[in-house]
Amino acid sequence: MIKVVSYNMHKGIGLDRRRDPRRILDVLCEIDGDVIALQEADLRYGTKAAVIPHRLLEDHSPWRAVQLHDRASMGWHGNALLTRKGSEVLDSAALHIPALEPRGAIRVDVSIDATPIRVFGMHLDLSGLWRRRQARAILTHADDCAPPMPTVMMGDLNEWTPNGGCLHDFRREFAIAPTGPSFHARRAIGRLDRIMTRGFRVRDCGVHNSALARKASDHLPIWALIEPL
Repeated sequence: MIKVVSYNMHKGIGLDRRRDPRRILDVLCEIDGDVIALQEADLRYGTKAAVIPHRLLEDHSPWRAVQLHDRASMGWHGNALLTRKGSEVLDSAALHIPALEPRGAIRVDVSIDATPIRVFGMHLDLSGLWRRRQARAILTHADDCAPPMPTVMMGDLNEWTPNGGCLHDFRREFAIAPTGPSFHARRAIGRLDRIMTRGFRVRDCGVHNSALARKASDHLPIWALIEPL
């Protein structure tokens, strides 16, 4: 079994308007995932440094961030992927996707307990037209990747419609886990955050709705327990 998690951490700013990276890390420790996709994991301006300091992640967590480009950043356009320190990263890539505003996606191939899996993390556009373009670009990249692996795609899709928009594109190839509404953290009604799988069976899934998670960000984390088919 592999536990995957997606979390829009809102640059570490909670509903109390305080930026608290340690609180984000505490929420992640509550969930205890094997692979974690983070959105809004970097500061937006300046050096776009990681919100969770690398030293804090290294010394006080079981995960490491997969480095893609700049060492100051945790990922690419605010997207980051964390893997357990005992896992082996086989390959990684930053995806340049069509975008109206600064957006991106990332891919990591990782071996967990000798099981290779492919994981995509993403944060899609606010515009429905651009979301569909981005979804098609990500799906094309996934189809072009070799060798084939069981694949997970997860992140903040910014899609409010339950079956249309970019979900229509993803659903052609991926099963969408019924995790539940995750936005807004104060009173979750929107299923903006999604976990989608190909080559996996979803054994369980849900929204992590702890007292700490309801304060740490404007999104609640989602998770799924999966196993390869």
